[in-house]
Amino acid sequence: MTEKQIIATNRTLIRILTIIGIMLSVALAYYTYQLGYDTILEMTQQLILKKGIFGPVVFVLIQMSQVIYPMIPGGAVLIVAPLIFGNFWGFTLSFIGVTLGSIANFFLARRFGKTFVRAFVEEETYQKYYQKLTKGKRFDILLGVSFILPGFPDDFLCMLAGITTMTFKRFMTIYFLTKPVTLFLYGVGGASMTEWLMRYFGL
Repeated sequence: MTEKQIIATNRTLIRILTIIGIMLSVALAYYTYQLGYDTILEMTQQLILKKGIFGPVVFVLIQMSQVIYPMIPGGAVLIVAPLIFGNFWGFTLSFIGVTLGSIANFFLARRFGKTFVRAFVEEETYQKYYQKLTKGKRFDILLGVSFILPGFPDDFLCMLAGITTMTFKRFMTIYFLTKPVTLFLYGVGGASMTEWLMRYFGL
């Protein structure tokens, strides 16, 4: 199998998984609407928290996996964490999971190279970022901005960092200077907004 065939096969598999993830998200939203927000939240808390230490561990693994492959919307997982574990532990567990996933993306790309990275995005997107941003300091700036602002493919850029000359130390320096505040604002802020909306609409 040629490199192009491998990339095409992987992209097809990822598209299928994406569709499954969207369908599951829609089903969960409908289920929440039918049963009510409080009921779903209580059921989820009981399911996870009654597992003891394994509950947080499973959540960290879920958070880590959605960074490596975002089948589950990452924003949703960030918001759910404070609702289940409280603000402090929700943020802490999310931060651990996202950090481990980002590190995994960096080293998976460094180990398997461009074939691995190109499987996760369309060829146009890959060429756009790789050709224009992997030279000089522009990529460092973009990586930091992507960690702070929404709308950037920061998981993909973690992979892209792995196939550049950027050192792991520099990668983590940029990450720790930008990502924690963003995760806190998205997670805790998003959870507060979600609770307000659910209460406002009486769900």
